[in-house]
Amino acid sequence: MELMNPDVRRTLPDSLGERASMPRPMTLPAGERDSAVLLAVSELLGREVALEDLLRTLIDRVRTAMGADRCTLYLMDRGKEELFSKAAHLPELPEIRLKLGQGVAGHVAATGEVVNVPTTSSDKRFFRGVDEKTGYRTESILAAPMADRNGNIIGVVQLLNKLGGGPFTRDDEQALAQLAAQAAMAIEATTLYSQLFRPADEAKESLPLSDRFNRIIGESEPMRQVYRLTTKAAASQATVLIRGESGTGKEMFARAVHVNSPRRDGPFVKVDCAALPASLIENELFGHERGAYTGADQRSTGKFDAAQGGTIFLDELGELPLAVQGKLLRVLQDREFDRVGGSKSVKADVRVVAATNRDLEKLVAEGTFRADLYYRIKVVEIRLPPLRERGGDDVLRLARHFVTMAAKRHGRTVPVISPAAARRLTSYPWPGNVRELENCMESAVVIMDGPEMLPEHLPLPDRVPAVHHGAAPTSSRPSPMEPPPLDHAPRQAADDDDIRTLEEVEREHILKVLAKAGNNRSKAAELLGIGRNTLARKLKDYGIP
Repeated sequence: MELMNPDVRRTLPDSLGERASMPRPMTLPAGERDSAVLLAVSELLGREVALEDLLRTLIDRVRTAMGADRCTLYLMDRGKEELFSKAAHLPELPEIRLKLGQGVAGHVAATGEVVNVPTTSSDKRFFRGVDEKTGYRTESILAAPMADRNGNIIGVVQLLNKLGGGPFTRDDEQALAQLAAQAAMAIEATTLYSQLFRPADEAKESLPLSDRFNRIIGESEPMRQVYRLTTKAAASQATVLIRGESGTGKEMFARAVHVNSPRRDGPFVKVDCAALPASLIENELFGHERGAYTGADQRSTGKFDAAQGGTIFLDELGELPLAVQGKLLRVLQDREFDRVGGSKSVKADVRVVAATNRDLEKLVAEGTFRADLYYRIKVVEIRLPPLRERGGDDVLRLARHFVTMAAKRHGRTVPVISPAAARRLTSYPWPGNVRELENCMESAVVIMDGPEMLPEHLPLPDRVPAVHHGAAPTSSRPSPMEPPPLDHAPRQAADDDDIRTLEEVEREHILKVLAKAGNNRSKAAELLGIGRNTLARKLKDYGIP
């Protein structure tokens, strides 16, 4: 949606230097303000769009609706008792951070009041530090709090300098309060919302969390690497191969590549290569011409036709029959294909994103997957880490999110995950990955009574059988989340072949304590009676970052 008039620009002089030329927003009629924010972002809320882009659209719409020169959306970082500028018309600085009560925005966050500052020259609440850094001259301010449905203030929407000069009016105050309420509703519908309520022990790193995508949760270093690579892949037209165990979220990242790409307005077409018989998949992908076979009374288009101008997602690529692999290779090389029974080539303006949990290198060696297709398909390769390698903090973030969603879906009060249940969740290895965790949380919400989720509510086995994962492993390192056997049976006397070194015994004990501490390294170090740096060094020696 185009929110700005590109032909109207202005530059205002400033005592500290010339301001950068910025597009001038067109003010919306007052009657259109009521739905200005939600209309702008509603279709983005259910997609894996980059959160930065979603919130940028939101502040553009607010600035346009209110006829202001600049708009800043501050969010609460409760772990640090600060406000931070998550989205802003702020070309001079990457971020503003304010303590609660600091500046006009900090005052609004602390009091919940709408504040209108007609002139900054005489208002003691105005914090001049930002103008001193940016060279921008703030003359008037209007700010309103954003509160969630429970009344918790989650941020502030702040406007600077009304277009045409003069102060903001009382009508503007009422309008911004309504728009701030809409903005809060929009944020509450994203996965960014749950990050604002991180427990204090997870607040070591400041928000905002950059390069994140709506509907995708995780802050561990393996996930950050995936976010960075996904962002780069999305900005290109390159073919993408997403690899990972079943249940790691391959389809969500395929959608993230599409909705953050130049093809976002085109179709996203999914094909499950494992769900179709080998005899039908070629027809499903490429369609057929009339008379191609008995019963083909008319031309039928396939998924590549349907995906023209957009993206086709080939899930379970490793299941694609050899005969069809050759036709896919031609699409990737020549950007064209033939329908079944056809003699005229069809141009394919389609981006291919594929996913698999199979070991493609092994399939190539066995002769069941073409080597030339293998090299052509993996232009950009994104490997999704299994949940057991993402750390206990990510497990709990996901668990809290799934609990909230399940409670809303089933009309239940959102329960608190007890410390004992949290330890159980972080010590379990999750062979089914994120999908298994989601189902576990929903089951617990349905069967439990009372406000607190306990270990007995979690439908988890005491022992987990070994599960073979077809995808090439993302790491050969042992996982600190692998729990010890839960039956605690005494170890039988070892023969000479079973004698372990002191280092092996120490490693097993440290990992066991780390799992018991819910992967909290400070707590584990305290339980072990060693310093946190010593624990970090030992884990590094074990190959655990």
